[in-house]
Amino acid sequence: MVRVEIKPELWDWAVERAGARGAELYKSFPNLRDWRTGSARPTLKQVEAFAKAAFVPIGYLLLASPPLEPPPVPDLRTIGGRGPRRPSPDLLDTIYLCQHRQAWYRDHAQVIGEDPRDFVGSARLTSSPGRIAERMRSRLGFNLQIQQRCRSWSEALRKLILAAEEIGVLVMVSGVVGGNSHRVLDPEEFRGFALSDRFAPLIFINGADAKSAQMFTVAHEIAHLWLGHSALSSVDPSPSEAVESWCNRVAAEFLVPSTELRQSLGESDPLDCVQVLAQRFRVSSLVILRRLLDAGMTTRETFQTAYDTEITQSLERRRPGGGNFYKTQSARLSPRFARAIITSTLEGQTLYRDAYHLLGVRKHQTFEKLARSLRVLA
Repeated sequence: MVRVEIKPELWDWAVERAGARGAELYKSFPNLRDWRTGSARPTLKQVEAFAKAAFVPIGYLLLASPPLEPPPVPDLRTIGGRGPRRPSPDLLDTIYLCQHRQAWYRDHAQVIGEDPRDFVGSARLTSSPGRIAERMRSRLGFNLQIQQRCRSWSEALRKLILAAEEIGVLVMVSGVVGGNSHRVLDPEEFRGFALSDRFAPLIFINGADAKSAQMFTVAHEIAHLWLGHSALSSVDPSPSEAVESWCNRVAAEFLVPSTELRQSLGESDPLDCVQVLAQRFRVSSLVILRRLLDAGMTTRETFQTAYDTEITQSLERRRPGGGNFYKTQSARLSPRFARAIITSTLEGQTLYRDAYHLLGVRKHQTFEKLARSLRVLA
């Protein structure tokens, strides 16, 4: 029986990398402490099982020292003022999957002759956030009247995503890694990210976050695309980095224009109107609080007190439930991306094997049902 020697620091690295799941690894692998001290060695099958449970590529465990795994996109926002943390396996795998899908669509777009998206990289940090917000609303065809006519945050979010897809942005919304419901994404780690590209601009929204918070994340990530920046967005309410601060201001002005905000308030006490304003503009109460602070309608101390009260509810994890699999899968994939790869596969330009992997399906029957749900097949 083949035994494998793994350095103690690699075991420590894998457990730490697993984050909250680290404690479960010791329960699932009773011999892990002995492997860590070197008093026992695991079999190859045990190493394979551990790597699978820890979501670690098995080759990493055989290295001489722990690998460095910086986020594949810049982490421009500190988390709660503590500085960047080690990215979780769930976050890393989600970014890698999105990069893989983006690369496929980039090649596809150029093959079929799609024009590059001219809005990507069209803004500068010196650009007025208000002016860029106006350009975004105009290009997306998503004005304040449409936003306010929506009956719910879900409807407003759905229309904003559809508008982004219409102008060529791949919008992927999921609360899990790929299609694995056992790997729920943590909104306290990140709310979304943008992968800038002239042919395949992509934004990913953490579907485990509150719907009202997702509205701001979509607008924030679109602002990153206007700058031509790829970035990871966390939950920090007061980022110091210039790029993140600028994108926050653009997103806030896009969703809650300052002129309309002042008109809605009139002579009322701003803090008494937070929930009403959140409902009217179809955004989270935290966005309204941030806007009140930026507009000089409240003090930082008052804002922080109200923020601390709201944060628990805003960051409450919403685990994915049931529903229509094909509608859910379409949202996870980006309808634009899903239609493109299904069409390419049916035309013989993409292998079914590759399509199954990119779409997250295993059976041809599921592939066909997804195609019909997207109206690619009759």
